[in-house]
Amino acid sequence: MNAPDSDFAAARALGSAGRELPWVLVVDDEQRSQEAMRRTLDEEFRVLTAPDAEAARGMLERHAIQVVLCDQRMPGLTGVEFFKQIRETWPDVVRILVSGYTDSHDIIAGVNEAGIFQYVLKPWTPDHLLGTVRSAVEASRLQHGLQRLELDLRAGPRALQQRRDATLREVRRAYDFDRIVRAPGSPLDGVCAMAERVARYDLSALILGESGTGKELLARAIHCASPRMAGPFVVVNCGAVPDTLLETELFGHKRGSFTGAVEDRIGLFQQADGGTIFLDEVGDTSAAFQVKLLRVLQEGEVRPVGSSRTLPVDVRVIAATHRDLEAAVRAGSFREDLYYRIAGVSLEVPPLRERPGDVIAIAEQLLADVSAELGRPASGLDDDCRAVLMGYPWPGNVRELRNELARALALSDELRLPARALSRRLLQGQTGAAASTTAAALPAAGRLQDRLDAVEAMILRETMLRLQWNKTQAAAELGLSRMGLRAKLQRFGLESPP
Repeated sequence: MNAPDSDFAAARALGSAGRELPWVLVVDDEQRSQEAMRRTLDEEFRVLTAPDAEAARGMLERHAIQVVLCDQRMPGLTGVEFFKQIRETWPDVVRILVSGYTDSHDIIAGVNEAGIFQYVLKPWTPDHLLGTVRSAVEASRLQHGLQRLELDLRAGPRALQQRRDATLREVRRAYDFDRIVRAPGSPLDGVCAMAERVARYDLSALILGESGTGKELLARAIHCASPRMAGPFVVVNCGAVPDTLLETELFGHKRGSFTGAVEDRIGLFQQADGGTIFLDEVGDTSAAFQVKLLRVLQEGEVRPVGSSRTLPVDVRVIAATHRDLEAAVRAGSFREDLYYRIAGVSLEVPPLRERPGDVIAIAEQLLADVSAELGRPASGLDDDCRAVLMGYPWPGNVRELRNELARALALSDELRLPARALSRRLLQGQTGAAASTTAAALPAAGRLQDRLDAVEAMILRETMLRLQWNKTQAAAELGLSRMGLRAKLQRFGLESPP
């Protein structure tokens, strides 16, 4: 290998933060499958491939491999049989079984005998495979941290306690309540304080709030602050899945139970066993499905579609909805007994328009996140941009704010995001805190001249913001003289920022 190649290989082995990329081994007798996985994982991991168990063992002996993905059906040893050997010789390696067939015997053997981390079905999607391997690498990292924790036991209780606390802080940091961005004195403070208090108790919770307010983020924080933190957190949007599919999605099904059921499916309740399941938009479910869901919550067991046996599950349920469930109960569209089953504790996340003090804090965090995702540097928001964001009512809440910032960042070349990069509907919404459209900005009643003045002020404001208060350009665009424009700005009290 010549010097440039050597330098490239050394740089390739390091991540963006200068740390070595983790080793991942793909074991599959099909060359196409090997290459497909390599292409998917190669950007974030150092990927090795092997056609069989014998070649894979040699690589495990030579490299500090953290994760192994192995096909179940191969010549010689099956994936489960090979993972049994790995478990005995290299117990710290995280094992992921890949298969195009869902055989319950393989799954049970893989979990009980081979200690697999996860089961990936073919055909897999790149995003799913990449996310699974990322989780496996994180599990490997935490496992090594726990091993170091055990060594500290010999150093005494104090060292053990310090390492334990550090490990727990690291795990919880990503979704801690402090990560829910808000300004001091925000209405969210009370919601988060209540959620943090009840998180330690194994109670069901119902999170109410408009779409895009961050209900899932609050649910994750509850899970991470609970005794179930080490268990899975499983999310399902009940409103996005038809009733006929929602039952199999949550409870699973047996092969042949209906047309198209060509393999067994493990339901999300089983996948969430020992952890938390988040039922988003539970208010959109039908009365027939509500009966089935109530039985699962009451009995603590699920019965897959087409199966005659029930399976016990130990799951904490956090539900969410944008609907008024109490009104739905009174109207008869939501079961009262199910409501009281899921609403052990009710938490309401206020919409963004009711907490305007949070807008800038959230916008700055979202700007940093979007800037990193797009690879487009940004240092903040200019004063006009802040004023526009503060005055808009955000009917789409945080989700709309994020989309607006991503759009503006893509359209602007400046480090400090200017107001003119924002969409026109935001700029026009500045005539009133409750205005989101031209019609909404108009007075509800009054003289014709007063209503025309409101429209004229809105147009002037939007134009000046978009043109950065350049009066010459604004006058030319609006067909006014500079003197006429200045008079109108004075009349409506519109002044450029200092």
